[in-house]
Amino acid sequence: MPNAVVDPDKPPKRWRLPSLPSFGRRRPQKVGVIGAGAWGTAVAKSLAENGHDVCLWALEPATVEAINQRHVNELYLPGVRLPDALVATADPLAAATDKDALVLAVPSPYLLGTVKRILTAPNIMEGRSLIVVLTKGFIETERGPRLIVETLEDYLPGFYRGALVYVSGPSHAEEVSRGLITGLAAASSNGRNAIRARELLQSKSLFVFPSLDVVGVQVCGAVKNIVAIAFGMMDALKAQSEVFGDNAESLLLAAGLNEIQSFGQALGATHPETFTSIAGVGDLDVTCRSVHGRNRRFGREIVEKNVLEPFKDADDLMKRIGELGYLPEGAPASMFVRKIAAARKIPMPICKGVYRILNRELSPREFIEEYLGGLTKR
Repeated sequence: MPNAVVDPDKPPKRWRLPSLPSFGRRRPQKVGVIGAGAWGTAVAKSLAENGHDVCLWALEPATVEAINQRHVNELYLPGVRLPDALVATADPLAAATDKDALVLAVPSPYLLGTVKRILTAPNIMEGRSLIVVLTKGFIETERGPRLIVETLEDYLPGFYRGALVYVSGPSHAEEVSRGLITGLAAASSNGRNAIRARELLQSKSLFVFPSLDVVGVQVCGAVKNIVAIAFGMMDALKAQSEVFGDNAESLLLAAGLNEIQSFGQALGATHPETFTSIAGVGDLDVTCRSVHGRNRRFGREIVEKNVLEPFKDADDLMKRIGELGYLPEGAPASMFVRKIAAARKIPMPICKGVYRILNRELSPREFIEEYLGGLTKR
């Protein structure tokens, strides 16, 4: 279990299940959800069902119309009926203004640009809104790739330094939107804000566990997507090979977790147990094995459909990634992790191998065989 925070000034030494709130007695809050992809829509649905006043920002006018008129988001979360009380807008500043809490759910390549569009909301300028970040990955800056929370802190008013809450865990939107049991970690340097996020998000089917390990939870959420691409490739190769099976997949998953932990510790993760909690091994497992996982799907399609064939290299893939029809966050993450790992001399053979495949330097089978061959020499 995640490292629950009971007293923010005295974090516990072991995981504990926090007491659940008394549902139905919490004060309804005004919440803006910025980003109407599958995950943002699922969280907005859960918040509205909890009795909060929710406004959801969607980029596409057709999505705004569908949510407001037909109470569906067929583009990103098909087949799910949304609450009548959930409203959508095409104006991000309107969605962010006069809100008790803001939930950021924009994909990482577009997050910073979107945040810059809502900075003038008075509640943000005065630091009155709790800000919860759902986006996984890294942000490219003039200083190189950086984790999401530390990047946003440079642009948000000083009130938010050390006060943002980062939420991650094994949480496919398809299941959350259907009310299936899900656990999340809410990490913040401000323990009270982590608890506030728990109180905001938690429901009868969504359990939220406060954490102080902001870096560790972010690293788990970002790097597991790269491992899931490798897992998807091996899963597809398994059907074509007498060498790869379930055992080899578990070997890859365990080795991937080791890379995630090494990377997190190098970047400043504070709690080793983060990597063995739902934020770490839990999220990695579901991302690698679930049929809902976009990164696993991308890895499989690299092998089965040769989806990389139209792209010259990794840079070309990033420029035209919309042609895939979905965004595997592990693709841009592999480029960023490669840069950070090289600069800090962190061994990351799986993540480096995924990047080399996306860069058209070697094939998935060559990578898997090269990687397994390297294990025998250690």
